[in-house]
Amino acid sequence: MAGLGASRGGGGRGRRRARRGRLAEINVTPFVDVMLVLLIVFMVTAPLLTVSIPIELPQTDAKQSSADNEPLAITVQSDGTVYLQETVVTVEELVPRLRAISNEGYDRPIWIRGDRNVDYGVMADVLARVSSGGFTKIQLETDARQGNGGGGG
Repeated sequence: MAGLGASRGGGGRGRRRARRGRLAEINVTPFVDVMLVLLIVFMVTAPLLTVSIPIELPQTDAKQSSADNEPLAITVQSDGTVYLQETVVTVEELVPRLRAISNEGYDRPIWIRGDRNVDYGVMADVLARVSSGGFTKIQLETDARQGNGGGGG
Protein backbone atom coordinates (compact mmCIF):
# COMPACT_ATOMS: atom_id res chain seq x y z
CA MET A 1 0.00 0.00 0.00
CA ALA A 2 2.80 2.30 0.63
CA GLY A 3 3.82 1.85 -2.96
CA LEU A 4 0.38 2.86 -4.16
CA GLY A 5 0.38 6.11 -2.20
CA ALA A 6 3.78 7.10 -3.51
CA SER A 7 2.75 6.60 -7.10
CA ARG A 8 -0.47 8.49 -6.57
CA GLY A 9 1.40 11.51 -5.16
CA GLY A 10 3.73 11.58 -8.16
CA GLY A 11 0.73 11.50 -10.45
CA GLY A 12 -0.75 14.53 -8.74
CA ARG A 13 2.25 16.64 -9.59
CA GLY A 14 2.01 15.56 -13.22
CA ARG A 15 -1.63 16.57 -13.38
CA ARG A 16 -0.82 20.00 -12.07
CA ARG A 17 1.59 20.56 -14.94
CA ALA A 18 -0.98 19.42 -17.48
CA ARG A 19 -3.59 21.79 -16.04
CA ARG A 20 -1.36 24.82 -16.53
CA GLY A 21 -1.00 24.13 -20.26
CA ARG A 22 1.48 25.49 -22.78
CA LEU A 23 2.44 29.14 -22.96
CA ALA A 24 1.43 30.75 -26.24
CA GLU A 25 4.58 32.08 -27.92
CA ILE A 26 4.96 33.73 -31.30
CA ASN A 27 7.64 32.22 -33.49
CA VAL A 28 9.48 35.22 -34.97
CA THR A 29 12.03 33.25 -36.99
CA PRO A 30 9.99 33.24 -40.26
CA PHE A 31 9.31 36.95 -39.82
CA VAL A 32 13.02 37.70 -39.43
CA ASP A 33 13.83 35.53 -42.46
CA VAL A 34 11.35 37.42 -44.64
CA MET A 35 12.68 40.79 -43.42
CA LEU A 36 16.27 39.81 -44.21
CA VAL A 37 15.30 38.70 -47.72
CA LEU A 38 13.46 41.98 -48.32
CA LEU A 39 16.45 43.94 -47.01
CA ILE A 40 18.79 42.16 -49.43
CA VAL A 41 16.38 42.72 -52.35
CA PHE A 42 16.17 46.45 -51.61
CA MET A 43 19.93 46.75 -51.16
CA VAL A 44 20.52 45.15 -54.55
CA THR A 45 17.84 47.08 -56.45
CA ALA A 46 18.34 50.56 -54.92
CA PRO A 47 21.52 51.41 -56.87
CA LEU A 48 19.87 50.33 -60.10
CA LEU A 49 17.01 52.80 -59.61
CA THR A 50 19.14 55.96 -59.36
CA VAL A 51 19.58 56.87 -63.04
CA SER A 52 17.94 55.02 -65.88
CA ILE A 53 19.04 57.13 -68.85
CA PRO A 54 21.61 55.08 -70.76
CA ILE A 55 24.78 57.00 -71.68
CA GLU A 56 28.43 56.10 -72.06
CA LEU A 57 30.42 58.19 -69.58
CA PRO A 58 34.03 59.17 -70.29
CA GLN A 59 36.66 57.49 -68.12
CA THR A 60 39.01 59.39 -65.79
CA ASP A 61 41.27 58.77 -62.82
CA ALA A 62 39.28 61.11 -60.54
CA LYS A 63 38.20 59.93 -57.11
CA GLN A 64 34.55 59.84 -56.14
CA SER A 65 33.34 62.73 -54.00
CA SER A 66 30.67 62.43 -51.34
CA ALA A 67 27.49 64.48 -51.33
CA ASP A 68 25.84 65.72 -48.13
CA ASN A 69 22.36 65.67 -49.65
CA GLU A 70 20.82 64.17 -52.76
CA PRO A 71 22.29 65.82 -55.88
CA LEU A 72 20.30 66.89 -58.90
CA ALA A 73 21.31 65.03 -62.05
CA ILE A 74 21.56 66.62 -65.49
CA THR A 75 22.15 64.12 -68.29
CA VAL A 76 23.19 65.01 -71.83
CA GLN A 77 22.86 62.19 -74.37
CA SER A 78 25.01 61.87 -77.48
CA ASP A 79 22.21 63.28 -79.69
CA GLY A 80 22.04 66.47 -77.56
CA THR A 81 18.92 65.56 -75.56
CA VAL A 82 19.08 67.10 -72.08
CA TYR A 83 17.42 65.46 -69.06
CA LEU A 84 16.85 66.99 -65.64
CA GLN A 85 16.57 63.98 -63.32
CA GLU A 86 14.31 61.78 -65.54
CA THR A 87 12.54 64.56 -67.49
CA VAL A 88 13.48 65.82 -70.95
CA VAL A 89 14.05 69.59 -70.91
CA THR A 90 15.34 72.16 -73.37
CA VAL A 91 18.56 74.02 -72.56
CA GLU A 92 16.53 77.22 -72.09
CA GLU A 93 14.23 75.56 -69.51
CA LEU A 94 17.11 74.05 -67.53
CA VAL A 95 17.97 76.86 -65.08
CA PRO A 96 14.35 77.85 -64.24
CA ARG A 97 13.51 74.21 -63.52
CA LEU A 98 16.66 73.79 -61.43
CA ARG A 99 15.66 76.81 -59.35
CA ALA A 100 12.13 75.43 -58.91
CA ILE A 101 13.37 71.99 -57.82
CA SER A 102 16.21 73.08 -55.56
CA ASN A 103 14.47 74.08 -52.34
CA GLU A 104 17.75 74.20 -50.40
CA GLY A 105 19.02 77.10 -52.51
CA TYR A 106 22.02 77.38 -54.78
CA ASP A 107 24.25 75.13 -52.63
CA ARG A 108 22.53 71.94 -53.72
CA PRO A 109 24.99 69.69 -55.59
CA ILE A 110 24.40 69.25 -59.31
CA TRP A 111 25.93 66.34 -61.20
CA ILE A 112 26.26 66.75 -64.94
CA ARG A 113 26.53 63.48 -66.87
CA GLY A 114 27.50 63.78 -70.52
CA ASP A 115 27.83 60.95 -73.01
CA ARG A 116 31.33 60.36 -74.31
CA ASN A 117 30.19 61.23 -77.84
CA VAL A 118 28.22 64.39 -77.02
CA ASP A 119 29.10 67.60 -78.85
CA TYR A 120 31.50 69.72 -76.77
CA GLY A 121 29.46 72.86 -77.48
CA VAL A 122 26.31 71.36 -75.98
CA MET A 123 28.17 70.34 -72.80
CA ALA A 124 29.80 73.78 -72.54
CA ASP A 125 26.41 75.47 -73.01
CA VAL A 126 24.77 73.35 -70.27
CA LEU A 127 27.67 73.93 -67.89
CA ALA A 128 27.70 77.69 -68.56
CA ARG A 129 23.95 78.05 -68.06
CA VAL A 130 23.98 76.14 -64.77
CA SER A 131 26.98 78.08 -63.53
CA SER A 132 25.57 81.47 -64.56
CA GLY A 133 22.26 80.48 -62.92
CA GLY A 134 23.99 80.86 -59.55
CA PHE A 135 24.63 77.22 -58.67
CA THR A 136 28.02 76.69 -57.03
CA LYS A 137 28.36 72.93 -56.45
CA ILE A 138 28.64 71.56 -59.99
CA GLN A 139 30.41 68.29 -60.76
CA LEU A 140 30.99 66.42 -64.00
CA GLU A 141 30.31 62.72 -63.54
CA THR A 142 32.64 60.19 -65.16
CA ASP A 143 33.41 56.47 -65.03
CA ALA A 144 36.57 55.12 -63.39
CA ARG A 145 39.21 53.65 -65.66
CA GLN A 146 39.69 49.89 -65.44
CA GLY A 147 42.59 48.88 -63.19
CA ASN A 148 42.60 52.07 -61.09
CA GLY A 149 41.03 52.30 -57.66
CA GLY A 150 39.40 55.68 -58.31
CA GLY A 151 35.65 56.10 -58.65
CA GLY A 152 33.62 58.36 -60.89
CA GLY A 153 33.34 61.86 -59.66
